[in-house]
Amino acid sequence: METILAKISIMLVPALLAVTFHEISHGFAAERLGDPTARLLGRLTPNPMRHLDPIGTIALLVFGFGWARPVPVNFNNLRNPKRDMMWVALAGPSSNLLLALLSAFFLRGLELVSELMPPGQEMIGRFVEPLALMAGFSLYINVILCVFNLIPLPPLDGGRVMVGLLPQKQSELLARIEPFGFILVILLIFFTDLYRVVLAPVILTLVDFMAGSQQYLVYQSIDFLFGR
Repeated sequence: METILAKISIMLVPALLAVTFHEISHGFAAERLGDPTARLLGRLTPNPMRHLDPIGTIALLVFGFGWARPVPVNFNNLRNPKRDMMWVALAGPSSNLLLALLSAFFLRGLELVSELMPPGQEMIGRFVEPLALMAGFSLYINVILCVFNLIPLPPLDGGRVMVGLLPQKQSELLARIEPFGFILVILLIFFTDLYRVVLAPVILTLVDFMAGSQQYLVYQSIDFLFGR
């Protein structure tokens, strides 16, 4: 039980921040481009309870990736719906990329604290270690959410970007996938080599690049949270 509680305490804050700011970013971008729907429905709030999806949250804590309730956007309200839809979609992954970078800087700050810590300061060490695990997991989960959401299939953000980029005929064909697109994405992730061959190398390359010499802390956090 203590181990489970320790894992939850390490995962909870980074996971909630990752999915909450992803959705808020969509809403803020939409409002700046002409659609106030998210604000009118009270979804432009950092309160994670307004954004959590029960199944998506469980998946996030069990598998290391998940989703939140999408912030409602009325694309017809956007000043240029086809173009602005792409910017609204890109706002979510961009927020995760920013959080991943901040987590990497935080890891480096903790490294500096550890190096400057006088010998025999075990109490400070006990405080720094869980923070390092949280920062490592935050870096990892935000990179995953950024890359995962850029898969070019609607309703994922990458799919909406593709709908905006393609010519009208092809755009309309791709948009028709949206009602069952998420099921298709799950099938591709779990029943094909998409994750192993494409997504995992991209994710690990980004994690290693951002973490630098602190990459071992990222993998230490993943091993602690998901290892047997």
